[in-house]
Amino acid sequence: MIRLFVADDHAIVRSGLKQIIAMAADFSVVAEAANGADVLDGLRVHEVDLLLLDMNMPGVSGPDLIARIRAQRPGLPILVLSMHNETQLASRALRAGANGYVTKDCEPEVLLAGIRKVAAGGKFIAPEMAERMAFDVGSLAEGLPHTRLSDRELEIFRLLVAGWGVNDIAEKICISNKTVSTHKVRLMEKMGINSLADLVLYAVQHKLVD
Repeated sequence: MIRLFVADDHAIVRSGLKQIIAMAADFSVVAEAANGADVLDGLRVHEVDLLLLDMNMPGVSGPDLIARIRAQRPGLPILVLSMHNETQLASRALRAGANGYVTKDCEPEVLLAGIRKVAAGGKFIAPEMAERMAFDVGSLAEGLPHTRLSDRELEIFRLLVAGWGVNDIAEKICISNKTVSTHKVRLMEKMGINSLADLVLYAVQHKLVD
């Protein structure tokens, strides 16, 4: 039996994932978490064979959370399940220590195959994502301004262009609004952009919004 830890900040998503996982007789969900701190705490308590991890949760999340999990549980298989299909985000997750990456719009069969592969010690990237990553290697996209952002800056960039305000972002990722504002200024400087409107336009032009 493959024991799974499901981490996602949306209860309805966790419920849906458990229904999909229940389709496989060899899987069992033994732990859940809705934020990064609970993931780290849960891993100290529960013995699991695989962590199914959302990339964007309140508090510590994304590559930073993956790195902390790796420090705590070096050999734990981690399969990222994300709403984002940008190859850059997948690459960052894999570099941080994830063993696989699938998106939330994948077919259930793809998710179950990814869980089996990663739990067995392998690597897994959803086929469409893997193909895009292969063709992006050495492409001009690697030199675009947003690729110079840190993981936290990229997270805040995505929330800003999705319409989130500074205070809302601060509450979501559990940092001060002053820190969010500082990140906002720095990321706009790095990208050479002077207004939120231009930031949104950039995101649309480069297909960085959902």
